[in-house]
This record gives sequence, structure tokens and C-alpha cells, in this order.
Amino acid sequence: MERRTVLKLSIGALLGASTGLGGLRAAMAAGKDIVYLTPGLDLPFWRYLAKGVEATVKAQGYNFQALDSHNSAQTQLQNAQDAIARGVAGIVISPTDSSTAPSVLALAKRAKIPAVIADIGTNSGEYSSFIISDNYKGAHDVGVALAQSLKKKGWQDGSVGIIAISQARKNGQARTKGFLDGLKEGGFTGKQAGLQQMQSYTADETFKFTQDMLTANPGMRGLFIQTDQPAIGALRAVKAARRDGELLVAAFDGIPDFVDLLKSGQLVVSGMQQPYLMGVRSGEAILATLAGKSPEKEITVPIVAITSDNIEKELPTIRKTVFADEV
Repeated sequence: MERRTVLKLSIGALLGASTGLGGLRAAMAAGKDIVYLTPGLDLPFWRYLAKGVEATVKAQGYNFQALDSHNSAQTQLQNAQDAIARGVAGIVISPTDSSTAPSVLALAKRAKIPAVIADIGTNSGEYSSFIISDNYKGAHDVGVALAQSLKKKGWQDGSVGIIAISQARKNGQARTKGFLDGLKEGGFTGKQAGLQQMQSYTADETFKFTQDMLTANPGMRGLFIQTDQPAIGALRAVKAARRDGELLVAAFDGIPDFVDLLKSGQLVVSGMQQPYLMGVRSGEAILATLAGKSPEKEITVPIVAITSDNIEKELPTIRKTVFADEV
């Protein structure tokens, strides 16, 4: 049987702060608890988004919990059932994928608990608001930037591989299409070296995917990793294969490690979503719903294409909205 772990601490507690059990019980008894169902707190993106939700709802007197789904639809559903059974005031969910969200939304609707979707998206179901990045535009800009860098090297006729997030997610589909369209628009005339879909979303998994792609495509000149931490695994694999300087790597999202990697050119571009800001907008949407207001049905947060050329200029902004002040 799959092990299920329910994280019953705030992100602040996860990082070292503590919440009194008595205060937690009192908040829950008063219906002042808001939970965030997240695919996996091992990925920095979800931690930053959680911090944005937490800061926003706590400022209005609500308690906060992050429940880790460990990229399992079964765990996500159980976490939702547990939260609803405890009588939470509201739910913010980043689904494990778009096909698993409707089950959670149906439970919340039946219990008359408002729900807000933060990223990923859903195939169906009722919710108060959907906070989303413009994944197509962000990935499109990454594709253009990578194509232009390849042209400068004279590598526009090479091949480019993609290590993707789940293509069962609407945002994953948008990232792939946007990137391929951007590559073409930017002048890339080569071929695709294949697409691998992440399952565990770890650097080790992407290391193996990258090794396989490099072996199968000795002339590969570009690689796009569709989320943050796994890009580190790709760079390790490129170095292990002694292909440094022979392959350009593009990423998506952002972690503090990316700052120096972009400055040094080890990464040529990363389409950085603003997860902390997405968390803030998600928190605002659930609070508005609880106050009897109607937030916008879809709230789009811009994605910033950060390159080796603009990293210094953009750093003050992304420190807050992307890295949640961790840089």
C-alpha cells in the first residue's frame, strides 16, 4: 500500500517556525483554516507558491496548512477528504494533473467549501477562481531565446530535446506547444530530439533522461527542461558526458541556483513563473470568496523570460515574486 504523509504544518513551520497546537485547534474550530493541496513540497516552485498563500491568508487572521500530495492522485484525494472532514474554511489546490482535479472539486462542492485552483488547471468542475501563468507565452519566449542563441552559434540545424512536465496537465501541453512555436519563430530549422515526461520531478530522473537523449542524439545542440530543480540534473548529465560548450540548455521556473547559472551562461534562458505572486493572488481569491465576493474567474500572472543578458536588471523583482526572498 502506498505510504501517505499529510503535512499539517504551515510552510513557516516547515522551515523552522512553530505553531501552537492549541491555537491551531482554536482556529479550526472557528472555521478559520485554509489548506493548500500541493503536488509536492520537494519542488521549490510549490514551496514558493505555498509561502505566498500562507502570507496572504495569515495576514487576515486565517490559519494555514500545506498538504503534500507527493505527486499521487490517491494521496491528493485523501488529503482533500481529511481537510473537508475537519471543516476547513477554504481550499487552494494545485492538482497533480488536470484530470485528477475534478474529484477534489466535487468533494468541496458537496461540502460547500470554496476552492481556488493555483496553476495546473482542471478538465472540469466548479471553482471560484483559477490562477495561472501564461505558460504558452512564457515557453514561446524561451523557445525564441534558445533559437536565437543557437543561431549565434551556427547550430540552428541541430536537434533540440524536451524533458517535459506531465502532458496530462494543461500547463504542460501549453509549455510544449509554446516552446516549439517559439523555436520555429526564432529561426530554428533543425529537428526534435525527442520528448521525455517527468514522473518524479527530480534532478536524478532528469539526469537519466538527459543521458539517454545525448546517447541517442550525438548531434543534439539544445535542451529544454520544463521545470526548475530537474534542470540541475540535466546540467550534471551534460557535464558528465563532457558536452560542456556543445549544448545549450533552457529551463522553466526559477530557483536561487539559476542566478549564477544564468550569469555564467550554463543556462541561456529560463521562463520564470512568479510562484510567490501566484500564491498571493490565490490567497486573495479564496479570501474574496469567503467574504462573499466574486473574484475574477481566471487570473493570469505574467512569466518573465530571464536570460544571461537581463538577469542583473530583473534580479530585484524576481527575488520577491519568484524566489520568495530566498536570494
